[in-house]
Amino acid sequence: MPLHTEKKSELIDKFRTHETDTGSPEVQIALLTERIGYLTEHFKTHVKDHHSRRGLLRLVSKRRRLLNYLKKSSLDRYRKTVSALNLRK
Repeated sequence: MPLHTEKKSELIDKFRTHETDTGSPEVQIALLTERIGYLTEHFKTHVKDHHSRRGLLRLVSKRRRLLNYLKKSSLDRYRKTVSALNLRK
């Protein structure tokens, strides 16, 4: 299920790096995290939904690749993004 327009624009405004930014790694990671959270809640009630679970695994791996890229290219932006999204314990 796609994100609601208000929530998506709110996330883009929070994580963008400049005024017209919609595709930076920080924005993509934030949007993926929101979708992952939604699917995680979905699986608490729909345990046997294995087709959507595959999609969740793809989202998680894509977010992991983006985080690795961000960590490699700019460590301070990586730390800021991870702390803002509460990804690492």
